Amino acid sequence: MLKRGKMLLLLALVYFTGSGQDRMTGLNFATRSEVIASHGMACTSQPLATQVAIDILKKGGTAVDAAIAANAMLGLVEPTGSGIGGDLFAIVWDAKTQKLYGLNASGRSPKSLSLEYFKEHGIKHIPAIGPLPVSVPGCVDGWFELHSRFGRLPMKVILEPTIGYAREGFPVSELIAYYWKGNAERLKQFEGFADVYLPNGKAPAKGEIFKNPYLANTLEMIAKNGRDEFYRGGIARTIDDYMKRNGGFLSYIDLTSHRSEWVEPVSTSYRGYDVWELPPNGQGIATLEMLNILENFDIASMGFGSADYMHLFIEAKKLAFEDRARYYADPDFTDVSYMSLLSKDYAKNRAALIDMNRAARSYDAGELQTGNTVYLTVADSEGNMVSLIQSNYRGMGSGMTPTGLGFVLQDRGELFSLEEGHPNVFQPGKRPFHTIIPGFITKSGRPWVSFGVMGGGMQPQGHVQVIVNLIDFGMNLQEAGDAPRIQHEGSSEPTGERMNDGGNVFLESGFDYQEIRKLLGKGHRISYSLDGYGGYQAIMYDERNRVYVGASESRKDGQAAGY
Repeated sequence: MLKRGKMLLLLALVYFTGSGQDRMTGLNFATRSEVIASHGMACTSQPLATQVAIDILKKGGTAVDAAIAANAMLGLVEPTGSGIGGDLFAIVWDAKTQKLYGLNASGRSPKSLSLEYFKEHGIKHIPAIGPLPVSVPGCVDGWFELHSRFGRLPMKVILEPTIGYAREGFPVSELIAYYWKGNAERLKQFEGFADVYLPNGKAPAKGEIFKNPYLANTLEMIAKNGRDEFYRGGIARTIDDYMKRNGGFLSYIDLTSHRSEWVEPVSTSYRGYDVWELPPNGQGIATLEMLNILENFDIASMGFGSADYMHLFIEAKKLAFEDRARYYADPDFTDVSYMSLLSKDYAKNRAALIDMNRAARSYDAGELQTGNTVYLTVADSEGNMVSLIQSNYRGMGSGMTPTGLGFVLQDRGELFSLEEGHPNVFQPGKRPFHTIIPGFITKSGRPWVSFGVMGGGMQPQGHVQVIVNLIDFGMNLQEAGDAPRIQHEGSSEPTGERMNDGGNVFLESGFDYQEIRKLLGKGHRISYSLDGYGGYQAIMYDERNRVYVGASESRKDGQAAGY
């Protein structure tokens, strides 16, 4: 009989070794072929949403029209990651002007809530659920901002498919059913949640038909009366009444004063490609910081899955996330010069801190000058491309479910710090630090890849790994997303927690065990997990053949489709 230690070693060898099923094309990790089409492409985390987007494109809608339609549909079919109670960010490539545009549609904290409230009640960290972490939902305003600038079809046409599915019902897909059940256990305590999301007293199982007539009514009102119905009309009044009744602070005044903001995307060059993200209050520039650090090393020669590459990636992540914890916040409330974080000289100095033979237990943030989520991407026949990400945070959000509206309010306010003097400290009317980030890559000023990876602090890590897979390791679009991922947890956080023990490294199956042993020898703590590695969607524009290439990974219920 095997001793316990030898048994664990054997299990580890079985779990970690091997690259997956062989394919005729010889690709190591791709679960399926890329999808290729010439007129349009949509990639989302749920097939019904992808099909809605394609239908809108076929009706003559723009990529933005289709993206809004897909996002609305995801709020219905994947409420475990999205909905109109949450926030939205987008990067749009406009073929007419040959330029990228960025939209920050994130909401602000309640004006009637103060830092003193948390002190007086002995609250050290803003809770994850309930009324306190609720901030203004920015999604609907984001839809209308995008639509007014880049849309073509009437909003009634765009929202019609979701309204129909909400009334008639749809079969719940496998992974979403799994997360639905887990969210329901902790959120069913809140008024209104069970009325919407627990028909017959329980979460719907895989294949069961779910209807949400309340959401259908809400979307009909929005389609008819516009964004003001949500922020100034009956929907806003209902939210206000519900929050007051449940001890919350989000008010009608907070909703009426909400506005989205068009922002300039920021970029860095990485081995001849330009990678684009949005500036804070999001965490997109952590991706750019990590790439700048990695560019100082010959990654291609290390090889995918090598101990040296994995070690370097983890250490670069630690360095970038210390800056993320210290400096990222609503730019309206801080004088930090974010562009200095993206300096190549700054990256070279940070890269010099990495010991290739030993994992660091902690790093300090750099010195600067002052001054569960859904991702989707759509491209249309005119060359427009949209990279859009939208979320409630922590799956289904706060649990606050306003009466008769059919959606849950987000809990983004949890990500504020309660540490006085911190750039991300809670203040009334302030946008919290945000995890959701859309990504985009251009080459020689032309669009190349619109992509995203969902999942909290995994998102910059996922962005970087996809980019390195594409550029350094030469993977195709599908393989770049399906390849096994690394996730490091334990860095300092924008809420004030500090890293001092090196954190933990989580690995998906597919990494060679001999390389994992080398990684252990460098001082990393290694664990495995089946969850937490994000959800990837991407569209690549093949300019030579004038076609779109789409990818949707196997970690979600999603689909890439074109026509």
